[in-house]
Amino acid sequence: MGARLPGEFVDSNILVYAHDATAGRKREVAKGLLARLWAQEQGCLSIQTLQEFVVNATRKVPEPISIEEAQEVVTALSDWTVHSPGPAGVVAALKRQARYKISFWDAMILESAVCLGCHLMWSEDLSSGQVFDGVEVRNPFV
Repeated sequence: MGARLPGEFVDSNILVYAHDATAGRKREVAKGLLARLWAQEQGCLSIQTLQEFVVNATRKVPEPISIEEAQEVVTALSDWTVHSPGPAGVVAALKRQARYKISFWDAMILESAVCLGCHLMWSEDLSSGQVFDGVEVRNPFV
């Protein structure tokens, strides 16, 4: 068996699009990305991304999913590598926020990706191609 590749971190917006029946092309792209990560066992995320997914997918999209469906998705995603930052992670994110001039929430996502040793983060919230502490951000929709 070969060495495991570094994981790929998935931001909550990718998860939401994959389950948003109204997202059109973005839904198909997100579903394809998630399917590849499942097949390659490379998916990584954080408690924050799961929380954001639940709130957005069950309340903020035009056709919300049910709480039961959200439970199923979160249960399935618990098979991925999931980071749960503690107080030291919050402090590290604050430092990253100041250094890179990004939002605290984006800094927290980056903190999780860095802690998990991810080389990629899939998101549309940060500039595609930017590298933060060894993690390259890519927008799958461009």
